[in-house]
Amino acid sequence: MRVLLLGAAGYLGRFIAERLLADPAVHLTALGRGDDADVRFDLATGSPGALTRFLDAVHPGVVINCAGAIRGTATELTRHNTIATATLCESLRRSACGARLVHIGCAAEYGPSPRGSSLAEDTAPRPGGPYGLSKLAATELVTGSGLDAIVLRVFSPTGPGTPAGSPLGRLADSMRRALQHGETELRLTGLGVQRDFVDVRDVARAVHAATLSAARGVVNIGSGQAVRLRDAATTLARVSGFTGLLHEVDIPHGAHGQHGPDGRHGPDVRAGGVPGPRGAERAPQGQRPAQVPGIERPADPPPPVPPYPDGCGPWQQADVRAARDRLGWRSRIGLEESLADIWMEAACRL
Repeated sequence: MRVLLLGAAGYLGRFIAERLLADPAVHLTALGRGDDADVRFDLATGSPGALTRFLDAVHPGVVINCAGAIRGTATELTRHNTIATATLCESLRRSACGARLVHIGCAAEYGPSPRGSSLAEDTAPRPGGPYGLSKLAATELVTGSGLDAIVLRVFSPTGPGTPAGSPLGRLADSMRRALQHGETELRLTGLGVQRDFVDVRDVARAVHAATLSAARGVVNIGSGQAVRLRDAATTLARVSGFTGLLHEVDIPHGAHGQHGPDGRHGPDVRAGGVPGPRGAERAPQGQRPAQVPGIERPADPPPPVPPYPDGCGPWQQADVRAARDRLGWRSRIGLEESLADIWMEAACRL
């Protein structure tokens, strides 16, 4: 089976390529903007006609689209996530190859959800930011294209290679710096947020399964279990050997049920889960929560930023029954193993 992979150089793309290359029945071709691609082509600026001619020449049986942008202005996100997908869909419609399309979507398409709920594929999406909007528009282009297509709506991918700008990547980097400089305290923010983390290697397995399946429409890819970032931080501290204080600073009111009487602070927790001292180290009155955790000193508070820049609010959890029933897939790698792999990479920079 000839597979064309778009976005092979990205975080998800690298693991998807590795998974596909392990299948002797797959002949993989990578298409992208970088020099490491087999064929250079920019979906965001290239013409559908040029891509159609390439598809007719290569004649893939499956096209996997994990190209796109996570950060940027609304215009840039629209160009790289939405317009690029429109180009791909139009090219596949024009082509005689008849390829199946596996498109990688994102849980940010759903937007905020009630605490305790599980998001099923028929949940009405209400993205809370330009990234989610650009990805939702791309999903609707795919599902409305008339192609043999499936959208895998991936929740919070983690594990080896986790980008340093992600919440867990920032936590690992903060602990690395704390150990490196002999710090005994980490001042962290946003730990009340709960997300459905899924290992990137499990995501690659889901993509492989989708290439072999006849399933269409949208399918959630997640663990099915929301985890509080505070619990992930405690686990990461144990894995890394950091035994100092995890000091929670200025948590948004309503983000979780463990605020102090002033509604601004959760408990200070030592890495082993034991509450630590409180009071003198509280953030200044009115300080807004910073999303980037790290080593903060009272004299140098984190800059104010919105508490949930992904637009998904304090809670997100996937209903993953469709992935099990339609793809025969479920997550296998637990969060502790993912965190251990994140730490191994961070520790290499000590």
